[in-house]
Amino acid sequence: MKHCILIIDGAAGWPIPSHHNQTSLELARTPHLDALAKTGNVGKALTVPAGMEPGSAIACMSIVGYDPQVYYKGRAAIEAQSMGIKIGWQESAFRCNLVTVQDGKMQDYSAGHITTEEARELILALEKELGDTNTQFFPGIAYRHILKLKGHPEAIGAFCTPAHDISSQPIASHLPKGPSSELLNDLMVRSEAVLRNHPVNLARRARGEASATTIWLFWPSGQITGLPSFKEFYGQKAAMISAVDLLRGIALMAGMEVIKIPGVTDGPDNDYKAQALGALKALETNDLVVVHVEAPDEAGHAGSLELKIEAIEKTDLDIVSRLREVKDLRLLVMPDHPTPIEIKTHTADPVPFLLWGPGFTSNGAERLTEAEAASTGLYVQPGHTLVSKLIKA
Repeated sequence: MKHCILIIDGAAGWPIPSHHNQTSLELARTPHLDALAKTGNVGKALTVPAGMEPGSAIACMSIVGYDPQVYYKGRAAIEAQSMGIKIGWQESAFRCNLVTVQDGKMQDYSAGHITTEEARELILALEKELGDTNTQFFPGIAYRHILKLKGHPEAIGAFCTPAHDISSQPIASHLPKGPSSELLNDLMVRSEAVLRNHPVNLARRARGEASATTIWLFWPSGQITGLPSFKEFYGQKAAMISAVDLLRGIALMAGMEVIKIPGVTDGPDNDYKAQALGALKALETNDLVVVHVEAPDEAGHAGSLELKIEAIEKTDLDIVSRLREVKDLRLLVMPDHPTPIEIKTHTADPVPFLLWGPGFTSNGAERLTEAEAASTGLYVQPGHTLVSKLIKA
């Protein structure tokens, strides 16, 4: 028996009044998911424990079978692990977004979805101008990067707001506060001069694209330890396919194989077919593969209903269609958290899930949607126990 966990990041949401109170999942055409829902178990699961931040780090840790209340120690250090950055004793890591701030407002949390290549040039310029033995900038993927601080262990106690939580809002009341906030705010201000007339930004402005005006620092974390291996926990040799460092970091911590596939990205240009074929290949040498699709979440943060629906539909057409043809395969399909179009950020609401394959039978659902999941009465809390249901059904 083989197993697959398909995470459709941020695909869940709220009913949209202008679209007959339907959610993105309800509006999307998903014939393959519909077919699975009619013959599988559909329900709701709580992936974000009460009192914890409704982010992908916590929610995805739950989905892959680890209790975040026990194992979550901070997001930036997880991403750093994926990038090969060691966070030592009394060091701290911060997510370092390249963002666009105009007239004191967070105009774009991703600097116009700046490319990885462009962003790398900017981060290397910041390292050259602002970096020293205690301050290091590391380039990541697209707008997501890492700042590492030495000699400021108290910095992990800083109060910081994720950039995507304040889209189109004034930033003044959301600047870092608390321990080391003076240092963090100083770095953000000083970054503006480095970025302002950098050739990358000049070229982007000339093309009418958003420029990266400043860095935004958040998600502080200190040194972390590895998770108990997935093999040890669940007896399965596992692999991960994702375009983002967060999921790759979780995989490395859990002893999973990280598979990088050309064309697999975090946005609308994602090669869904390549991701599906990569998953099928991974199942030849692994017992379980986690496939993480980031695009619906990015669309939700951008407030684009059209792109969110498109991402869900492409996942169904190019990934689910292929997975459902695999003999002796059990599937767990679900979002990690909702990213409602209306608020452009995450919520901690329970999310719909689908368990399908040998051992699972219909429990009355017609589709994988929020309403259908609620109608079955199947509710799983805590969410990290879903993996056991997938494997031991």
